Amino acid sequence: MSPCAVLDSTILVSVFLTLGGAADALVDHAKAGRITCAVAEDILAETAQVLLATPRIRQCYPYTDPDGQDYLQGVRQAALVVSELPPLSEIVRDPNDDMILACAVAESASHVVTRDDDLLLLGTHEG
Repeated sequence: MSPCAVLDSTILVSVFLTLGGAADALVDHAKAGRITCAVAEDILAETAQVLLATPRIRQCYPYTDPDGQDYLQGVRQAALVVSELPPLSEIVRDPNDDMILACAVAESASHVVTRDDDLLLLGTHEG
């Protein structure tokens, strides 16, 4: 069985905007079955919000709404989408990030892949 990594929205956005980058390589490993990528419904919703409704990003990167929607559908097909999360709260400095840890706990993930400083400061949670 391959290791499981939870991808947060910062990584999912990066994969979409920067093809060929480090985050994109992670997705290639997932497609090859060397790692399982897990995301929660809330992570996908946050990614959609950033890609489809953030003017600053839309000004810097030329893509259409259908491009973003197709990408998100591809993530849904390639990743393990977790819909039921255990109740976790007040673990991370930013409460919006608790969903990422909850996804990791739900899937017994060995890694969380993020660029979020609040999550990076935590280091580990329950091993």
